[in-house]
Amino acid sequence: MLFSQTTVWKPANRTHLGLCLGMLLFMDWGFFAHKLINRMAVFTLPPELVQIYKPHIDYLTDHAVDADKRRYATTHEAVRHYIDLDHFGADSLPQQWTSALQQFCDLSLVNQDDTLIIDGDQVSRAIELDQELLQLTTSSGEKYNLEVQRYARFFADSIMPHYYDDSWSIACAEVWRILNVSQSDCWNVDVADSLSSHGILPYHLAHQQRILTQAFIDRDVERIIRLSADMGHYLGDAHVPLHTTKNYNGQLTNQLGIHAFWESRIPELFAEEDYDFFVGKADYISDPRAFFWEVVLESHALVDDVLGIEKSLSEIFPDDQQYCFSDRNNLTIRTQCPAYAKAYQERMDGMVEQRMRQSVQRIGSVWYTAWVDAGQPDISELDIAWDKDKKDQELNGLFNAGKIKGRNHE
Repeated sequence: MLFSQTTVWKPANRTHLGLCLGMLLFMDWGFFAHKLINRMAVFTLPPELVQIYKPHIDYLTDHAVDADKRRYATTHEAVRHYIDLDHFGADSLPQQWTSALQQFCDLSLVNQDDTLIIDGDQVSRAIELDQELLQLTTSSGEKYNLEVQRYARFFADSIMPHYYDDSWSIACAEVWRILNVSQSDCWNVDVADSLSSHGILPYHLAHQQRILTQAFIDRDVERIIRLSADMGHYLGDAHVPLHTTKNYNGQLTNQLGIHAFWESRIPELFAEEDYDFFVGKADYISDPRAFFWEVVLESHALVDDVLGIEKSLSEIFPDDQQYCFSDRNNLTIRTQCPAYAKAYQERMDGMVEQRMRQSVQRIGSVWYTAWVDAGQPDISELDIAWDKDKKDQELNGLFNAGKIKGRNHE
C-alpha cells in the first residue's frame, strides 16, 4: 500500500437494486402530492411573507419535486428523504447530527503491517461516561491513548465539513496528532460510515433550516425560494410513515408497491375533491431540531397501521378487484382499483389527509420560523426575478436520463 500525506475516503456504494417501470410511472403521482402541499403552504403565511412567496407560488409548486429529481444527479440525495428508525431503534439515535455520525463512523489507520481502529460507538460511550482517555490497541499490539474530547472536536472540525463532498479528504498526520504521536510514515486513513445508508432525513431537515435562515439573513430571494421548495419536499417526506422504516415499500411483508399506494395513488384519487386544506396559520417553531424529530417519530408510530391495515384488507378483498389497468401518458399501467383504494383510505380513518394537512401547516411554519430567526428582514423591496432556466434544464436532463443514484424509497 502506498502512503500519502492526504488520504481520500469515498462513500460506500449506496445503490439499491433495480427500478421497475411501475415505480417510475408512480413517481409523477407522488409529485402531485408534493406540489399540492407546497402550494397550499403559501396560504398559511403572514402578509409580510405572502408578498414574497405568492409571486413565486407556481415555482414553489412546480419545484416541490426537485429534490426527487436530484436523486438522479448525486448519490448523496436519496438518503436525505428517509430514515430507517427500526434499523437502529426509534429512540436510540442521537438527535444531534455530529454526535450521530461520530457514533456510527469508524476511522481505520492502516499500513501494510498494522491497523488501528477508532471505534465511533466506543468514543460516544466514553463521552457519555465523561471519560478522558480511551486506550487503543493496534493489530500488532501497540498501544495509543486517545483523548476523547479532543477526538470529538477533530471529528466536528475536520470530518463533518466534508460530509456532502463527493469524497472525504483527511490528513493522516492530523489523525496521528490527536493521538499525541509524531508519526514519520503517514498511514492510510479509511472512514466507514454505517449511518447514512439508512437515511438522514431529520438531520438534513435541520441542516436545510439553518441554510434557509441564512438565506433570509442574506436577503437572497432566489435562494430563499429554491430552499423553501426543497424544504417543503423533505418535510413532506417526513410525514410519510414509510419514509421511516426499512420496510419502506412492503418488500419485507409481501406488500410490494404499498409506498406509492399510500403516498401517491390515494392522494391522486381523493385529495382534490375530498380533503380539506384550510389548516390555519403558520406557527413559530422554537426548537426546529426537536420538532423535526417529533415529526418523524409521529410518522414511525403509524408504520404498523399503514402495513397492517392494507395486509388485512388484501386478505378479504376479492383479488380481481384489488388491481385495475389504467391509461396514463399513452401507457397502460397496473395500479390499485379506486374501490380498493377507497376501502384502504376508510380503514385508515383519514390518516393520509391528516398527514397532508399537517405537512401544509408545518411547511409554512418552518418557512416562517426561518424568517423570524433571521430577524424578520424586510425583503419586500428586493428584486424577486431571476433566471431559472439554466439550473432547471440541467436537473431535468439528469432526471430524464432515468438512472437513479442511491436507494429508491418507493
